[in-house]
Amino acid sequence: MTLGIAAARAEVAAFGGTAVVLTTEPGALDDALAIVREHIRAVDKACSRFRPDSELCRVNEAAGRPVEVSALFARALETALRAAELTDGDVDPTCGDALIATGYDRDFDELRLSGVTVTVPRPRPIPGWRTVRWDPARRVVTLQRGTRLDFGATAKALAADLAARDVHDKLGGGVLVSFSGDLSVRGPTPDGGWRVRVTDDHRGADDSPGQTVTVRDGGLATSSTTVRRWNASDAALHHIIHPRTGLPAQAGWRTVSVAAIDCVTANTAATAAIVRGESAPGWLAAHGLPARLVRADGTVVTIASWPADPDSGGGAS
Repeated sequence: MTLGIAAARAEVAAFGGTAVVLTTEPGALDDALAIVREHIRAVDKACSRFRPDSELCRVNEAAGRPVEVSALFARALETALRAAELTDGDVDPTCGDALIATGYDRDFDELRLSGVTVTVPRPRPIPGWRTVRWDPARRVVTLQRGTRLDFGATAKALAADLAARDVHDKLGGGVLVSFSGDLSVRGPTPDGGWRVRVTDDHRGADDSPGQTVTVRDGGLATSSTTVRRWNASDAALHHIIHPRTGLPAQAGWRTVSVAAIDCVTANTAATAAIVRGESAPGWLAAHGLPARLVRADGTVVTIASWPADPDSGGGAS
């Protein structure tokens, strides 16, 4: 997913990828970037699985003991549990051990550069989100022994929503915040809306295979099995776990993009669609979620009010 040049633009590293900040108020760009940086720092400190001083690591290492958490972690946990509930467990935060077992035990750039080949573990269901004991009044979470949380499907999207709202509330004007292609929009847009190039890889150039769409409000997110991949002894693995096997989802879609009321909803739906496979178009349509799904062979299916892609060779459902 790449972003057309519009208004004032800044980029900064975030969450193992790139954050892009666009604003219709050029004079507010520096302040907007400062606000976004603060959200990056806060969410990373609360939710990173790859830094030992994060709250997430503290909760995961508690081995069944109750842990009092911050308001931000509470928000992230409730967001992840809500995503699991809305997808009937297809997007489940208790997949931490499954990701580690399949080799995703470090920051992805480190994993990619390590060249390590892992052995695919036997299928095993993940513990499931209903095993998480959460006391919102006291902000205390307790995991059953052997359970590790991972917020990869929701925390980055939550950060985009929080940052975009904060920039708009404090500085006014229109703003788009994108974290590795998961984006959130608040306020007025440039004429015609924000132009976004939807591709398999958010780092792709403007002419990468894909489709250019316009976004005027809410969120847009893409989940893909083509970017975060690593080698196993007899297969290529990716980071989207099927909760009933504990292994990377063996889905027919290589990339799914969804537009929704906010980035969290969009990313939750896009990830669930990868897990659901062939039943995903019907599920997305039933929820009225505009979406673009790309099969392994490049065939494209569009859902609801997603604009048809005349160059895809696919059709609309």
